[in-house]
Amino acid sequence: MPRILAPLFSATTYARWLHLMIGLVFVGVVLMVYPGVEGWSRGELLARAVPVDAALLGLAALVPAMRRAEGVQARLLLVPDREQDIAVEPSRGWADRRRTAAWLVGRVVLGWLVGGASVLVPAAVLDLVARPEQAVFGLWWAGEGGEERAGGPGWAVLLAPVLLFVLGWLVVWAGRLQLAMAVRLLGPSPAERLAAAELRAERLLERNLLARELHDSIGHALTVTVLQAGAARELGDPVFAARALEVIEETGRRAMDDLERTLALLRDPGDQGGSGSPGSDSGTGPGGGEDARERPGIDRLPALFETARAAGSPVEARVDVPSGALPGVLSREGYRIVQEGVTNALKYAPGEPIGIRIAVRDGSLELRCANALRPQSGRSHGSSPRRGGKGLRGIRERAVLLGGEAAAGAEAGEWVLAVRVPLRLGG
Repeated sequence: MPRILAPLFSATTYARWLHLMIGLVFVGVVLMVYPGVEGWSRGELLARAVPVDAALLGLAALVPAMRRAEGVQARLLLVPDREQDIAVEPSRGWADRRRTAAWLVGRVVLGWLVGGASVLVPAAVLDLVARPEQAVFGLWWAGEGGEERAGGPGWAVLLAPVLLFVLGWLVVWAGRLQLAMAVRLLGPSPAERLAAAELRAERLLERNLLARELHDSIGHALTVTVLQAGAARELGDPVFAARALEVIEETGRRAMDDLERTLALLRDPGDQGGSGSPGSDSGTGPGGGEDARERPGIDRLPALFETARAAGSPVEARVDVPSGALPGVLSREGYRIVQEGVTNALKYAPGEPIGIRIAVRDGSLELRCANALRPQSGRSHGSSPRRGGKGLRGIRERAVLLGGEAAAGAEAGEWVLAVRVPLRLGG
């Protein structure tokens, strides 16, 4: 019983009822203007009014903004489960205009039918309650000469709630039908769905980019800071402690620069401070000055290696990359990949030598980062260096987006990260 009565008292039902009644208002206004309601039979009235209504609705559908107005109104009054199922964009082509015209005609026809019932049924109910002996239903119990049979009018009055119940469910079902029509005829077109999917993909890529930037830059800085602070505390050497503080200070400054760049992307994703230009391979400006919004490139790796050495891990690096050979985006992504490899080595094998090889061969950029495995580090052959693998997953995402590939695993007692990216896709 609650499932039967609940829709009759729902606010959604009455909002949809109001939407349906607008169709009746439109028909009434047009009738008063042409052909009028006097002197015409019902058939003649329909024959003259229907073409006029259809023509007006077809002309209105030609206006691009009509689709947007109908979509906004449908979202407000039809209360869809998902608002995105009903578009609020203007018509972009004839297909949208045809669908809008079909929607307007269907909406007015359904609204006229339900609106007419909404007027006639309450009037009949009032007549039935006020004058049951003269009501149409009351005649069923009338005797010859209009004399009532016992109990006739009383039974006729009981039909009043039945009629109202039927009217209520007519409105419920008509509202649901109207919503289905809106989703079908006012829903996003294939082009709009494709544009929305592209926008979602673009936003997802932006979020992934920001997540990788924060993970790589801030994660590296925190790793170096923790290692330097722990070593200074254990050794108790004032000279080493002073050097450790210098490294922590320099690392913190670089992390602040990286954080400022990331926040700049959040504030204005469309302006990356020229970092997307092919000529911005370098992470430093002329004279060694840095643009706070420019991401570091391959040429900034020596400073990264010095930080790792200061943290107690010897770094043997060989970089065979001719100056200007790398497009800007490939230089920056290559720096982040090496940075993540060094960070993992410092975190899971502190103090162990790190071997870095970077070269351009056969039209591709090859990067290799290796360090000795330590039993106490908790890494086993074939296992990822981090629980959850966010760092390696970020590296793979960077490589795939550049058209390359990345692999990581244990080889002959070493943990090896190898990445290969084609130069022609790095621009």
